[in-house]
Amino acid sequence: MKRIFLPIVLLFSLTALAQENMHPSPAQTATIALTNGVIHVGNGEVIENGMIVFSKGKIIDVRASAPIADIKVVDLKGKHVYPGVIASSTNLGLVEISAVGATADYEELGDINPSIRSLIAYNTDSKVINTLRSNGILLAHIVPQGGTISGTSSIVQLDAWNWEDAAYKTDNGIHFNMPSLINVPVQFRRIGANDDRVKQGLEKIESIRNFFREARAYRNETNHAIVNLKFEAVKGLFDKSKTFFVHCTLVKEMMVAIDLAKEFNFKLVLVGAGDSWLILDMLKQNNVAVILSQPHSLPTTDDDDVDQPYKTGAALQKAGILFTVCQDGGDGFWRQRNLPFQAGTMAAYGLTKEQALSSITLNAAKILGIDNITGSLEKGKDANIVISEGDLLDMKSSKVTQAFIQGREINLDNKQQQLFEKYKYKYSVK
Repeated sequence: MKRIFLPIVLLFSLTALAQENMHPSPAQTATIALTNGVIHVGNGEVIENGMIVFSKGKIIDVRASAPIADIKVVDLKGKHVYPGVIASSTNLGLVEISAVGATADYEELGDINPSIRSLIAYNTDSKVINTLRSNGILLAHIVPQGGTISGTSSIVQLDAWNWEDAAYKTDNGIHFNMPSLINVPVQFRRIGANDDRVKQGLEKIESIRNFFREARAYRNETNHAIVNLKFEAVKGLFDKSKTFFVHCTLVKEMMVAIDLAKEFNFKLVLVGAGDSWLILDMLKQNNVAVILSQPHSLPTTDDDDVDQPYKTGAALQKAGILFTVCQDGGDGFWRQRNLPFQAGTMAAYGLTKEQALSSITLNAAKILGIDNITGSLEKGKDANIVISEGDLLDMKSSKVTQAFIQGREINLDNKQQQLFEKYKYKYSVK
């Protein structure tokens, strides 16, 4: 028995040691002043030799560097200081390995599931989260997938013990996946009489319209013999305490979304919206915000300019439309770490560097309804701060050295860095 038991114990010991020895940081206790840094406020303002003072998780002063006594002072020596980047639409924490079904918890059975709460399934122990933090992403909008109405999203901070700790703003939006309104041949077979995707899509949209009409009638009733969880979940859309996020790409799909939002007076945000540059006036007129699909992608159609995804952000900015960028759905949970560099690409195609930074910080916070507490480095807001030796938006020079979430300095280690150190040691690389 000893011969059998000892190897098993050693195996589990080695397995435990191989895991990341990381835990959330404790709450901030001492007041901290970061001095002599280049502060990128997030609203377009830059303070060349600035100082940020924060206490109990809140920023209490942002100004030019000056002598300060009786508190902990960190001399940044010219490093760059940024607001924490916000991943505005992602399934982070809902899936760990795409090819392993047991690690995926981002969708439910059924077509209309507004009462599904993505926050409940959020896994704070995901190893992917740490790879985002080390690139400056400190907050994330966790979005469910699947069906026509996927469920309810929430915003989390990326240094937590469990989903309750992680919750930054709960149940802030309902997500509608717009049915395709274009007929595309199914691979290896012709379109038949029963394969009219546009017709099927319009029928599905009409069913969703009827669902919201019934939900409105349910909301207007004072007493209910039976509680309808689906109707209860969308009540916030009618008083605009929740946002209506519509995932779509084509112009005709976005026009349907705008029409739907106008009928029910919903607060509308388009997600993806690759063709949004074609209807700028309509978006502006209807006060529609956009969570733009990643710039590092091909254009929507063959006739578009090959660099159109790079230019769309500048077009939205020029038209005065509130926008941010995302890596939505699919493998977006791990690609979110490239979010700052996607913003950097837009800075090479019409945006200024500070506008590009705002797009993934303050703009994202405004779209998600949290700009009163985060998104920029301003007095009274949470101390969600990223410090980099180089330009955060530049893949070549960016090197995040410190980060704070609500004033807590967080561990920037991750699995890739640990593997790097492991094999550097093995092969005696200096």
